[in-house]
Amino acid sequence: MMNIKMQNITHVSEFYLLRVSDDPELQPILCGLFLCMYLISVLGNLLIILTVISDSHLHTPMYFFLSFLSLADIGFISSTVPNMVADLQIHSSVISFVGCLTQMSLFVTFACMDSMLLTVMAYDRFVAICHPLYYTIIMSPCRCGILVLASFLASLFESLLHNFIALQLKCFKDVEITNFFCHPSQLLRLACNNTFNNSILTYVIGIILGVFPLSGILVSYFKIISSILRITSSGGRYKAFSTCGSHLAVVCLFYGTGLGEYFGSILSRSSGNNVVASLMYTVVTPMLNPFIYSLRNQDIGSSLKRLHLCVI
Repeated sequence: MMNIKMQNITHVSEFYLLRVSDDPELQPILCGLFLCMYLISVLGNLLIILTVISDSHLHTPMYFFLSFLSLADIGFISSTVPNMVADLQIHSSVISFVGCLTQMSLFVTFACMDSMLLTVMAYDRFVAICHPLYYTIIMSPCRCGILVLASFLASLFESLLHNFIALQLKCFKDVEITNFFCHPSQLLRLACNNTFNNSILTYVIGIILGVFPLSGILVSYFKIISSILRITSSGGRYKAFSTCGSHLAVVCLFYGTGLGEYFGSILSRSSGNNVVASLMYTVVTPMLNPFIYSLRNQDIGSSLKRLHLCVI
């Protein structure tokens, strides 16, 4: 029996994800709730993309990056929520090893893409406010395309590194993942070989592609705030800060929930805490981003109204 158990743990073909709820009466309600939240997120982000494409006034670097951020948010929430809704519907939490790696790859790619694009958008605002005379030269269409491509390649690189680490895991202590999706830290926690080296490599990757973008955002906003404080007129200060309000709100929401989810998955042993933190990060954040930009950004709001009138 001991040999059979070790053989089963060594050659893992599937994992068992944690259900959001084991209550049969609550599962249909949660299934409908998360499905509605998913559809709201996808439709809201698609509406942002459609608005940017259809309105020539929004054909600027700021909204060019925003459209790619909305696209990344669609991929981000689609990497976890549809599988969770399906599990609630069919009352099954089994995911194959290949499916787990695929889900982890998509999650890491789009999460990193969000982080990189938010950093690029902070740089765009820094150039617009601190170097307005050189803005069109610095943020040329070619450079904007290069920044988006670099963000995607960095995200893909991080995803491949996480996959490489996961493929090195040959032995698992358990097959139950204490979250509703395959998180890299959860796989490392289940592994029973070379966990220290793999953990160190994972933390280094997280610092390089997680802390550095956040540092870039903080440096950009430090310079932005310094420039705004030197503006004499209150109207000029308000106008300069209003262009950053939506982005700053999204940054706080994304990194606030992201850091909570990251440290919660590493430090907390409570599955309930992990699920709540993950839901805030993977479901609530991409759903609220379109509303933040629609309500706090006058250009987006005006374009949405014009688009609505054209449809009517």
